Amino acid sequence: MEDAGGYGVSLTMPLATSFGEIREYAETDVAALVKYANNRNIRLNLRDAFPHPYTEAHAREFLAIVHRQNPTTFFTLAVDGEAVGGIGLVIGEDVHRLTAELGYWLGEPFWGQGITTEAVRLFTKFAFERFGLVRIFAAPYAGNLASGRVLEKAGFALEGRLRASAIKDNRILDQFLFARVQLPG
Repeated sequence: MEDAGGYGVSLTMPLATSFGEIREYAETDVAALVKYANNRNIRLNLRDAFPHPYTEAHAREFLAIVHRQNPTTFFTLAVDGEAVGGIGLVIGEDVHRLTAELGYWLGEPFWGQGITTEAVRLFTKFAFERFGLVRIFAAPYAGNLASGRVLEKAGFALEGRLRASAIKDNRILDQFLFARVQLPG
């Protein structure tokens, strides 16, 4: 089976990409996580649960959480085997059990190379098939125009603007709501 980018997508990890792979996190990723995640420019576009400064202790704590997941829904973007970013889902519950929120980040040295767009495209296809989802959405801050472009290029539709929906660094922010829907059948 092929996605729009021409890459076959399997139901298991790793997923081959033009930049490397999307794979499960490993204990050996601690140093790379600290190297790329310890960046205020990344933190500014993520939720407050993503710490700054990002230390080795934060990386180990995160990996412990990921390794307890069942099913695993958080993965790394790897270039030449090195973890340079992350992508994952929070699957909804109850009446939202066929819906998931998508989140991702990429180390700043890799910005502007199409890596995130390709990762979101491939991972979304994987997630629909692997988890039996109908809807995947993302809600980037309205000021994060690059993330909006990534989502649009990956086939997500802008559904609206969530006014005054988040607080980040003591500022009230709007968010955009993007989603992809894949109905069964």
